[in-house]
Amino acid sequence: MFNTFEKPLIMGILNITPDSFSDGGLYHNCDSALKQVKKMIAEGADIIDIGGESTRPKSISVSSGEQIARVIPVIKAIRKNLSEQVLISIDTTLSTVAKAALDAGANIINDISAGNNDPKILKVAAQANCPIILMHIQGTPQTMQDNPYYDEVVSEVLQSLANSVNNALAAGVKKENIAIDPGIGFGKRKQDNIDLLAYLEQFVATGIPVLLGSSRKRFMGSICKVSEPNALITATAATTALGVIAGVQMFRVHDVKENRHAADVAWAIKKSQLKLR
Repeated sequence: MFNTFEKPLIMGILNITPDSFSDGGLYHNCDSALKQVKKMIAEGADIIDIGGESTRPKSISVSSGEQIARVIPVIKAIRKNLSEQVLISIDTTLSTVAKAALDAGANIINDISAGNNDPKILKVAAQANCPIILMHIQGTPQTMQDNPYYDEVVSEVLQSLANSVNNALAAGVKKENIAIDPGIGFGKRKQDNIDLLAYLEQFVATGIPVLLGSSRKRFMGSICKVSEPNALITATAATTALGVIAGVQMFRVHDVKENRHAADVAWAIKKSQLKLR
């Protein structure tokens, strides 16, 4: 599925949560959520990523029942009011939430634990024959920034993701339905995040589509000397352009318009590079 699109995909973030690090509490009902979805689509989003649980550092896990209560009405509202062609991904680590979301009209599973929190989610993806994004995280959202450490972050994350891909294949997920995400900001130090961005080509070289989720991440604030997440729109767009040149196919972002523009300009340059090779 991920290989059927010619240009890089922009995934717009829609957190149906009270406590997400950047936009918690903004889209707490169907009306406000639907308004934001329409805005993101108008600005060039290809996928809407809906989550009912914050995964910021030290966040508290949310039950499957509460996640379902938060996200299913929004998914149904999108399907009722907007085109069936709008792609929806469900951001969850729980198989029950993933299945409920797919049944309500979602198309993609986006699992930050890569199936490690609830291995049954891989079976859900296999049975539904739907795409799944497998992300790398060291620890859990509650513990991931408690002194994370790597000897060599790029090779270790690559190996971990290779193991996750093998687990998904063993569960029956088709290879063409798998994408990987290096997990910027999830159990990573500042330099780890920079190193991963510097060597995105190694993730692309696996032949598996790559998603980059660096939107408004705190490590960029320390570089830019700003503390507010919404002050990092330009910084995020810079990582999007870098990712496109490296061959990354999908970008999960809060600010669709700016990142769509960055991706489109970088893609025009990338196509010229490919033509000359």
